Amino acid sequence: MIIFRYLAREVMFTMLAVSSVLLLITMSGRFVKYLAQAAAGQLDADVLLSIMVFRVPGFLELVLPLGLFIGILLAYGRLYMESEMTVLSACGFSQARLTRFTLIPALLVAAFVALLSLAITPMGVDKAELILNEQKKRSEFDGLYPGRFMPLSRAGAVSYTESLSEDRKEMQQVFMAGQASSQGDVGVVKAKQGRQVDNPEYGQRYLVLNDGYRYEGKPGHQSYSVTKFAEQGQYLHVDDPGAVIPRKTDRKSTMELWQSQAVSDNATLHWRFSLPVLVLIVSLLAVPLSKTNPRQGRYVKMIPAILLYIIYLVSLNAARGAAEDGKVSVWLGIWGIHGIFLAISVLLMLWPDWMRKVSYKPDAQETANAAA
Repeated sequence: MIIFRYLAREVMFTMLAVSSVLLLITMSGRFVKYLAQAAAGQLDADVLLSIMVFRVPGFLELVLPLGLFIGILLAYGRLYMESEMTVLSACGFSQARLTRFTLIPALLVAAFVALLSLAITPMGVDKAELILNEQKKRSEFDGLYPGRFMPLSRAGAVSYTESLSEDRKEMQQVFMAGQASSQGDVGVVKAKQGRQVDNPEYGQRYLVLNDGYRYEGKPGHQSYSVTKFAEQGQYLHVDDPGAVIPRKTDRKSTMELWQSQAVSDNATLHWRFSLPVLVLIVSLLAVPLSKTNPRQGRYVKMIPAILLYIIYLVSLNAARGAAEDGKVSVWLGIWGIHGIFLAISVLLMLWPDWMRKVSYKPDAQETANAAA
C-alpha cells in the first residue's frame, strides 16, 4: 500500500498540474475568440463568463485523458531516471503490478470523464448554445457602446451614440453614416433621440429616431439634400425569435441519444461511452512508453509518445465523423480504433520479454544440463 500510494500520488499530482496548464491554454484560445466577437458587437460582454463556465466540462473531458497520459510519462520517467524503478524491480515489483497500480487512479479519472461526457457536458453545451442563439437575435444596435463609433453590417456604415439607457433601448444624440445608393451617394443621419421598438405581433424590431436631420449627397459635389424629420423609423433585421433552434447531437442528453434511431445520434452516443475507455487505454500505453534509460534522458520518449496519442485521438475523431455520415459502423469505426490501440499497448508491454526470449540462445553446457 505504501508503494501504491506513492505511485498514485506522483501520477495524480503530475496529471493535475499538466491538465491545469492544458485547460488554461484551451480556454484562453476560446476566450480570445469570444472576446473578439464581443469587441465587434456580435456578443454581449456580460455573457462571456457564463459561456466559458458552461464550456469547461467539454474542455475537461478531452484534456484529462491527455493530462493523465503525460502525467504517467513524467512521473514514471522521473522514477526511472532516479533509479527508483530499478530498486522496485530488484525487490520483485513486476511490470504487471505496476500496470495494475496505474489502472486504479486511471479508473477514477475514467469515472469522472464518464460523468462529464454522459451527463454534465451535454447540459453545458445546451446552455452555452442557448446563450449564443439568444445573442444571434440581437440587432446591430444592441452592441453599441456610448461614446464609441461602431461599424454596422452595411459596407462602410458606422453608428455613434452619446449615451444609452440601462436596457440599451434608448439612445441620446445618435449619429449614423453610410452609403445611401449604388451611385456613390453618402447618407448621414443625426438625431437627438433614438429607441428600439419591438412589434410583438410580427416579431419585428424597428429603430425609431426623433427630432433629427438626414443629409444625402455625393462627396465633393454641392448638390445634396437635407431632410428634417420629427420621427423616422427603420426596420432592423434580426433572427426570428419564434424560429425553432436546431438541436445538435452534442446538446442532446444521453437518454435522448439512447432512444434515438438516427445514425448521427448513435455515433455521438458511442463517442461519449468511448471517452472513459480512451482514459484506460492511454494509461496502458503510457506505462511501457514511460520506461526510460537514465543515459538517454527523461524526455527522450515524450515526442513519439505524444505523437502516438495525437494519432489515436485524431483517428478516433475521424471514425466518429465517418460513423455520423453513415460511411462506417460505430463498431468498426470507433471501437475498432480502440481495439487497435489496445493491441498496441499490449504489444508494447510484452515486447521486452518477447525480445529477451528471442535473443537468448543457450550454450552447449546449458543444453546438456537441460537434457539431463
